[in-house]
Amino acid sequence: MSEHASTAAVPLLDLQGQYAPLRDDILAAITRVCDSQRFIMGAEITSLESELAAMLGVRHTVAVSSGTDALLLALMALGIGPGDEVITTTYSFFATAGAIVRLGGRPVLVDIDPTTFNIDTAAVARAITPKTKAILPVHLFGLCADMAPILSAAERAGIPVVEDAAQAIGSSYHGRPAGGMGAFGCFSFFPSKNLGAFGDAGLVTTNDDALAGKARLLRVHGMEPKYYHHLVGANFRMDALQAAVLRVKAPHLAAWTEARRVNAARYVRLFRERGLSSVIGLPSEPQGLHHIFNQFVIRVPDRDRLKAHLDRERVGAEIYYPVPFHQQPCFADLRYRTGDFPHAERAAAETLALPIYSELTLDQQQRVVDVIASFLAERGSDVAPDWTAV
Repeated sequence: MSEHASTAAVPLLDLQGQYAPLRDDILAAITRVCDSQRFIMGAEITSLESELAAMLGVRHTVAVSSGTDALLLALMALGIGPGDEVITTTYSFFATAGAIVRLGGRPVLVDIDPTTFNIDTAAVARAITPKTKAILPVHLFGLCADMAPILSAAERAGIPVVEDAAQAIGSSYHGRPAGGMGAFGCFSFFPSKNLGAFGDAGLVTTNDDALAGKARLLRVHGMEPKYYHHLVGANFRMDALQAAVLRVKAPHLAAWTEARRVNAARYVRLFRERGLSSVIGLPSEPQGLHHIFNQFVIRVPDRDRLKAHLDRERVGAEIYYPVPFHQQPCFADLRYRTGDFPHAERAAAETLALPIYSELTLDQQQRVVDVIASFLAERGSDVAPDWTAV
């Protein structure tokens, strides 16, 4: 272990470090809402939507109740229904596929790129059929999917693209913002996200005026004016308290993101200095893409044993995600089998997320690397794995 490294616990996430400097401003914003007694819709929501549209570089934003509801609302606005096929990745958070199934649609799953963990674009093109009604790529871990071939395939087929950008606020693809390339973008403000609320909240983005209007209508049970319903929507409203908190935090997002990027670069340097880059798969950032590192995900042999070792050493780590969609019991009726998507299955067995929050210190990162180095030294392997092999 490094002589400079602390032996203190390193949490996977430390929200207190972000909250403390903003505490007074956040409490003032919450008090403002309480004093107004306007808890549903109203000025906080419209102000947040305007501010986020400018920040994200999109024409329209629709504040909603969660990232899951953002996906559901976007698919509803596109008319996805029973029997419709939506192409998506098998390797993501459950809501990606769950939103499709909730509307009666069928997720058509494809494998991932083993380097970026994002959806395999060649597989997307092969999966398009006359029943395909949308493509739903995920910008996983804060890195945009390879959108150019996806958008090209969608345009040829005349179908929309919905970006699952729940983990990717502020990321970009060759200068184009996440959430600003497809028909819709869907974001999450779950408290652990780079921009997190104090509960569930989400956002839908679009550059299409008509789709924005439909999304806003569906958000409030299809109602306009009060008690006159043009569509069957749902209650997808963000509450004003969450909007007020997000309005305080959003101006700090760029600085927090840059700190995460600095921490990511420092991890890479520390692993290389310890001679571990040949036995650990480090995150990829293809040229022209801007990674926001919602997670810093490595690949390691004996992942589960390493996770147990980190737990014993009080170093936070998490597995995202241990079971791909095609192996989930609730999706058995899709009739996929183990072995159908080998890259996703291997990633699910080998990937591990390390602490990456913006307040992480050099000493904390050094401790993370030292604990991993001690595990690998005991394991005694210096063979460089081929992470792309299946």
